[in-house]
Amino acid sequence: MSAKYIDLTEENFEETTKSGVAMVDFWAPWCGPCRMLAPIIDQLAEEFEGKAKICKVNSDEQQDLTVKYGVRSVPTILFMKNGEVVDQLIGAQSKQAFSDKINSLI
Repeated sequence: MSAKYIDLTEENFEETTKSGVAMVDFWAPWCGPCRMLAPIIDQLAEEFEGKAKICKVNSDEQQDLTVKYGVRSVPTILFMKNGEVVDQLIGAQSKQAFSDKINSLI
């Protein structure tokens, strides 16, 4: 079975991101660039299984998290290490850009 990204909510965000490396994609169903990123997120979840957590937050449904992390536009991708935001990218990026960022944190 192929790995799948982790859906984050207010309930599991802290627990999921508190240790190790996590890439968190804040997205929305109505966002075109977010939909373009979806297959890339799926591929990254498979490639980094066991090495980094690839996560998504539906910013429409999880507005408290969206506000807490200062997300003003989607897609916003946060890179976290041991619960701390260490970097972020805003807007659609290449798969290589995400891979490079994750690899630099592992």
